[in-house]
This record gives sequence, structure tokens and C-alpha cells, in this order.
Amino acid sequence: MNPLLKNIMLSHGGGGLESQELIHELILKHFSNPILNRLEDAAVINTKSKLAFTTDSFTVSPIFFNGGDIGKLSIAGTVNDLSMMGARPLYLSASFIIEEGFLLSDLEKIIISMKAELDKSGAQIVTGDTKVVPKHAVDKIFINTSGIGEVVYDGLSSKNLNTGDVIIVSGTVGDHGACILAQREGIKLETSLESDCQSLWQLVKCLIDSGIKISAMRDPTRGGLAAVLNEWAAASKVEIEIIETAIPIKPEVFGICELLGLDAVTFASEGRMVIAVNIEDTQRTLEILKTHPLGRDASIIGSVKSKSGLGQLPHPQVILKSDYGTSRLMELPSGELLPRIC
Repeated sequence: MNPLLKNIMLSHGGGGLESQELIHELILKHFSNPILNRLEDAAVINTKSKLAFTTDSFTVSPIFFNGGDIGKLSIAGTVNDLSMMGARPLYLSASFIIEEGFLLSDLEKIIISMKAELDKSGAQIVTGDTKVVPKHAVDKIFINTSGIGEVVYDGLSSKNLNTGDVIIVSGTVGDHGACILAQREGIKLETSLESDCQSLWQLVKCLIDSGIKISAMRDPTRGGLAAVLNEWAAASKVEIEIIETAIPIKPEVFGICELLGLDAVTFASEGRMVIAVNIEDTQRTLEILKTHPLGRDASIIGSVKSKSGLGQLPHPQVILKSDYGTSRLMELPSGELLPRIC
């Protein structure tokens, strides 16, 4: 690639010489593997296992934020979606939509970040695409990633919750959403709040290898903890009771919420998971989480209180209990509270 070239040009998406230079001298430089290096129209993979498949698009603004960037986020997001279904991440695709004039140095930073995050799970990018659009047709860069994983713990589902299941979160909630909001709005904090953006497969693997009985797992991204719990309650037709003071929230996140009149349980996390486990496995689950760097702030936050029986009318809901003995509904978030957080 021309060493004097500093910006993405429309010709980088045209399929010609510049496209080939971008692929060979930047993308393959960091993502090289035998499957991708074939540069065929599709990746051919061999597997006889049960597979999980997911896809997601990332449009976060700003693209570089405390604790990560759009590249790290795109890999962690897809790896985590596979992990929450008990699937070991294997193969990912990566497609870039890039604005004309975007700095090549920034693109390389993003790609390096993606490779570093891939290495945490052992997944590989085996196919992809690049499109360059005229200036102002897209805001800097958007990334789409799809992923295939081998299911090693089968049966996880939002419909699996039963009376007595315990609800655990792997760490503080809302860090990513609060971080993006603070940077976007120029909110100054006494401490440097970072996004929780991380790939969770290694933590999930520890839980699976321990033999504990897991009913469901979910990463609380858009809509946050409140969305996950309400979706579980509706899918499983259960009532979930959550202890408000047991929800781990960083002081900085709580401060931003108080300042803006928002609720941390609706803020996105990109490196946390909510887990529903059999009551007998509660302490073992907590021990495993807390001994792992990604789960040291794990907390039991509630339990499943009732499940509709045969002939009963389902009344799925999430009840939030305060220290004062009062209860209120934790409602499903509505409206777009914070666009472009992922």
C-alpha cells in the first residue's frame, strides 16, 4: 500500500487494485488464517457438531471510547451472543462500511483491537467484506459481524426458568452505557469510568466445565438488566423478585443516572452476563465467578418466585424490592434512551 496514503478512498471499495492492497496489506496482515487466506466467495468449514449462529451490526458513537472501540465491541458482542447459548465461538465474519476519507491509521487500530479480542476466545475471522461510501453517507465506520459456534452446553433458553432458580449478575451493570453517555455528552467524572466491553467465553467455559445446572444466560446489552429480566419473565411465564440493593452499580454510573434522571438497570453492559441457576448450585456459581477476573464483582440479585401451573393464568413480571420493604415493578424499557451505544 502506498506509504503516503493516509485516508480511505472510494476506490478501496471498488474491487480493483486499491481493494486488493487494503485486503492484503491491512486486513490479512492481522486476520491471517488458512480459511480466510483462500479469499474465496465463501468460507468452507467442516463440523459435525450442533451449531449456534448469530449476527449483529455495530454503529457506536464515539468509535473510540474508554475501555475499547468499535472493533473490540464488534468481536466481544458476537462472541458473547454465542457464549450465552453455551456455544464455543469458532468462526466469525467481519464486514466494514467505511466513510470516504476515514483515516487508514484509525482503521488499523480498530483491526488490531479486533484481533486482540479474537485471541481471547480463539475464534477466527474467516470471511468478510468492505464497502466504502461517499463522505457523510455513513458516520465514519460501521461494522457487521456474524458468528458460528459449537454448542457444548445444550438447552439454554429464556423459557427455562423455574421456581427457585437464583438470578446472578457477573459484575457491575450499566458501565458501557454510562461510559458512552459520559464521553458523548462531555460529562466530567472524578474517576475514569471505562466500558465493561469484554469477551465472556472464558468465564462461561469455567461455569460449563464445573458441571453446574444453568437454566439461562444473557448479556444485558440494549435495554440493560431490566430488558433481560422482563424477557425471561415473559418467556418462562414466571415472577422474578430482585433485591434492589443487591444490584452492583458503580458510584460513577449511579451519579450519572441521578444527574440525568435515568436508571442504571436500563443501561447497556457489553462484558457482563445475567445467569439463572439451580438453587443448589448458587454458591458454587458465585465462587467460580468471583475467582475469575471477569466475575470478581458478581452478585446474587434475586430469584424466581413463582411459575404458572396448568390451568393458571400466566402473570409474568419482575418485582423490585427495596430496603424499606416496599415493592415496585421493574418495567421493560421503552423508547430509545441512548442511541448508538453498540
